[in-house]
Amino acid sequence: MRKVPAALNAQFNALLVKNKIPQRFHNHYLKWLRYYLDFCHKYGHSESNSQSLPNFIRKLKEKRQTDAQQKQANEAIHIYYELIRSGPSNKKGGLTKHPRKPGDVSEAQNSYRAAPLQSKLQIDTSRRDSVQNKAAQIRARENWQSAFRQLYNEIKFRHYSPKTLNSYSTWVRKIQYFSKSKDPKLLSTTDVKDFLTFLAVKQKVSASSQNQAFNALLFFFRHVLHKEFGKIDGVVRAKRKRYIPVVLSREEIDAIVGNLKYPYDLVVKLLYGCGLRLSECLNLRIQNFNFDARILTVHDGKGKKDRTVPLPETIIPELKTHLASVIELHQNDLASGYAGAFLFDLLEKKYKNAARELIWQWFFPAKTLTFVPETSEYRRYHLHERHVQKAIKRAVRKAKICKRATAHTFRHSFASHLLQANYDIRTIQELLGHSDVRTTMIYTHTVKSVTIKEVKSPLDF
Repeated sequence: MRKVPAALNAQFNALLVKNKIPQRFHNHYLKWLRYYLDFCHKYGHSESNSQSLPNFIRKLKEKRQTDAQQKQANEAIHIYYELIRSGPSNKKGGLTKHPRKPGDVSEAQNSYRAAPLQSKLQIDTSRRDSVQNKAAQIRARENWQSAFRQLYNEIKFRHYSPKTLNSYSTWVRKIQYFSKSKDPKLLSTTDVKDFLTFLAVKQKVSASSQNQAFNALLFFFRHVLHKEFGKIDGVVRAKRKRYIPVVLSREEIDAIVGNLKYPYDLVVKLLYGCGLRLSECLNLRIQNFNFDARILTVHDGKGKKDRTVPLPETIIPELKTHLASVIELHQNDLASGYAGAFLFDLLEKKYKNAARELIWQWFFPAKTLTFVPETSEYRRYHLHERHVQKAIKRAVRKAKICKRATAHTFRHSFASHLLQANYDIRTIQELLGHSDVRTTMIYTHTVKSVTIKEVKSPLDF
């Protein structure tokens, strides 16, 4: 991070006072100036050119800075531009303006005219190198933008999940920063090796994060840069240690559910009662429930796989009561002229009125509507994952559970309790939607083992 020179710091603070910026915000404004100067230096933008500001604000938006922070940064850089236009400070501490008259020759031009021939040649070479460097930086920036667009297209073409797109884009952006925005076409396995070593040694990331970065860069090289990844000597793939899932007892699950409010308690009952992932549960639509056959169909689970699981008999009355409230909410939405539920992929183009049909409504709809700027419509989404996760965390704390319990813990408990009830491992694999039975075998470590000597004789039954 570049440091702001002391003279510039003093002049900038003086201008903040002149613009009546409260003293408590001065450090924040100075921080945005420091970020801006570092941004211009890193990406080859002109610090005094106002056209650099939109690119800087766009970068802050990519960094998930809030609208208020972006507005504050925008105001700070405008004050910096005012400082540049004002010129150096006078003896009284103010800012003295030096308007340039037509025909004036800059100090740099005068020194160039007075310089000897050898100095002029050095200046010309320096200017040429500077122009070439800026041109190279512009080309690299354009190539990176093109690479990110192609990465998006390649992932969408393979129908990977939005989370995969987000994680792969994040790792590619990190190697871009690590290589100082080096042209992606010039990236080599040496850069990847240095980056992975940096993650392991300096950042000390976990084994799963290191492997995720490796897979993301492997995908980027093969499908975006169209390069063979090659063998990376000296970097050992991190080996994940065997993880034993956290399992809750039935009493602990009942205590957590008792501390949850509606509809979060019903969400947790489905997570545990059907062994669902949180994303699978929140993506359920009304058509997924077959109350006559007592079956729940999970569409597009992990790996775009479908499966069916039995509905718990004990919560069917609660599910039907909840369904009645969802139907009432849907009717009110239609009466108010709302556009219905969100649909993904090309479902809406294929089925024009599907978004307004009852069967396509979310089973756990969001409490508020979402505005779609492209169509100027209001639509309803499902409950947000974070809201459910926070509700579960509060309930675990209130129930005084001394285990690291999350939304996924109920899925682990579902599998472990079935295994404890002597259900065979293949049945549990089908209910969980695992592709490989070895994934399901992890739950054999969560139940109490029974040895031959502990088995009772039939005479003792």
